[in-house]
Amino acid sequence: MKTAQDIIRHMEHMRDDKQRDVLMRFFKTAPGQYGEGDEFLGIKVPQTRNIVKSVARDFPISEVTELLLSKWHEVRLCGFLILVWHFEHLSTARLASNEDAIRQRDNLLQLYLRYAEQANNWDLVDLSAPKILGNWLLLPTHLGDKIQIVDHLAFSDNLWRQRISMVCSWKTSQQGDPSWCLRYAEIHLHNTHDLMQKAVGWMLREMGKRVSLNLLRDFLQQHIHKMSRTTLRYAIEKMDEDERRYWMKKD
Repeated sequence: MKTAQDIIRHMEHMRDDKQRDVLMRFFKTAPGQYGEGDEFLGIKVPQTRNIVKSVARDFPISEVTELLLSKWHEVRLCGFLILVWHFEHLSTARLASNEDAIRQRDNLLQLYLRYAEQANNWDLVDLSAPKILGNWLLLPTHLGDKIQIVDHLAFSDNLWRQRISMVCSWKTSQQGDPSWCLRYAEIHLHNTHDLMQKAVGWMLREMGKRVSLNLLRDFLQQHIHKMSRTTLRYAIEKMDEDERRYWMKKD
């Protein structure tokens, strides 16, 4: 499979209508739901990953755009995972400061951001944002101010761009840097969408686990009366029962 059309035809042949119905309910595609109008083939994520594994090395980046613009959810996921594959292979310690690798990573990030709205469900965001944008935040770049680039996503009126700006901090927290999580958790603290409230709480929890539980406690102490109960529940989920009860009562 050397072209986008090759992949699309292959994935359309894998269509499973029974699984398709399950996925369309799970990802809330009915009218008025956050995934309204999304179309599924009924392909499971491990199957899509297997396709990526078999094609990514030789697949032209110029062909990825067609995958990202597909009406099929799983085809878009395939496109995003191909970008992830290439980005990760350009992000090894050996290549971190290599000028050609920096240029290629910057190009991949720009492509990702250009089509960010095509990651129009939480799984597409969560499987791509930490490994592309999150990774990029930790590496040298020639694109300028990193905060300005993520802020542009955070202050967008598009739900999926907003979620990218929050979930990308999963990677930075894993590497011991809490600043991205804390910045965007505070920015999104008043977001009323359930998917953003969950994302903020989830990323705060990960920051507390990976960096400092006391930093999480400090954030909660300062902001607890501003955050939704959904965000709070997600943020304290891994604390012991007594401490969870303390924070819920404090709210």
